[in-house]
Amino acid sequence: MMSKQACTVAVVQAASVAFDTQRTLAKAERLAAEAAAQGAKLALFPEAFVGGYPRELSFGTTVGSRTAEGREEFRVYWDSAIDVPGPATERLAAIAGSSGMYVIVGVIERDGGTLYCTVLFFSPAGRYMGKHRKLMPTASERLIWGFGDGSTMPVFDTPLGKVGAVICWENYMPLLRAAHYAKGVQIYCAPTADGRDTWLSSMRHIALEGRCFVLSCNQFARRSDYPDRYASKADDPDYVMSRGGSCIIDPLGEILAGPNYEGEAVLIADLDMGRIAQGKFDFDVVGHYARPDVFSLFVDETPKAAVVFGGRPPRAVQRDTATAADSPARSRQLSEAVPAAQAQGV
Repeated sequence: MMSKQACTVAVVQAASVAFDTQRTLAKAERLAAEAAAQGAKLALFPEAFVGGYPRELSFGTTVGSRTAEGREEFRVYWDSAIDVPGPATERLAAIAGSSGMYVIVGVIERDGGTLYCTVLFFSPAGRYMGKHRKLMPTASERLIWGFGDGSTMPVFDTPLGKVGAVICWENYMPLLRAAHYAKGVQIYCAPTADGRDTWLSSMRHIALEGRCFVLSCNQFARRSDYPDRYASKADDPDYVMSRGGSCIIDPLGEILAGPNYEGEAVLIADLDMGRIAQGKFDFDVVGHYARPDVFSLFVDETPKAAVVFGGRPPRAVQRDTATAADSPARSRQLSEAVPAAQAQGV
C-alpha cells in the first residue's frame, strides 16, 4: 500500500538543440507539458540542457597552446549560455508556472566572462527559487566552466518533500553527499552527462546511503542534434553522442523507472514518501548511524567573491579576527607563532 504522502515525478531524457537557446527553451516547454499531462508534480531535466553539453569538443586546447578556432568555438558556446537572472530564466519560470510543476533544469550559466554548469530550481507558482553551481567540473570541463562555491548548495523544503541537486561526478564526492543528507534531502536530483553502465549502481548506492529518492537524468543525443559545423568524430546523423540512462530509484535502492538507453523519453514514477522513514529505520547516515565523536564535517557556505568592495573586510574575515582576539588561547598561539617563524627565517 502506498502512503497518503505520495507524489508523481518525471525525469526528462532529451537533447538540447545545441547552440540554439531559444529552440531549446521551446523544447523544454513542450516536454514539461508532456510530463505534467502524465500527472508529474516535479520534472528534472539533464545537466547543461539549456546551453548544451559540448561533448567531444577540445576548444583547440593542448597543454601550453590554444588555437584561434578554439577561441571562436568558445565564443559560440558563451553566446548560447544564459544569464541568471535574465530572459531565459524568466522563460523557464513561466514554463514551471504553466505546467504547474517544480522544474529543475541544468543550464550553462554566464556570469561575466565565466561560464558555470548550474542547476536552476523553479516552483509551480512560476517563481525562480535558486541555483546550484557545480563545485568541481571534471577533466576537460575545467577548461570551459568555473568552480562553484559553498553558497549555492540549497535543499528546498517543498510540499512534495525536501529537494536538492548534485551534478554528475559531484555525486562521487562523499562529503558533498553528506552535506545534502544533513539538510534532510528527500528528492535527490542528479542531472548528469554520464551514460555508462556503472552510473546506475552509483545512483542505487546514493539512494541506499541517503535513504532518499534519487532522480537521475541524462541527455539522449545524436549527431543530428548538433550543427553541421560541430567538430564531432562522427558524420553519421544517427551516431549516438549521449546514450541516456536516466532512472528513478527509491530509498531502498529499488528501480522505479529506467534506465532508458533507447532514445528521448519522459520517465514517470510515483514516490511513496513513507519509504524514506522505512529506510531510515535501520540506517540514517547523519543520525543514529553517524559517529560524531569520531567523524565530523564542516561546510563553509559563505560566498567567495574575487573582489569585495567596501570600507571594511568581508564579514567572515571580521569574525575570524574577532575570534582570535577574544580567545586567550588563540591569541597566545599567534603571539608564540610569530617569534618562532622569525627564528626560522620565515
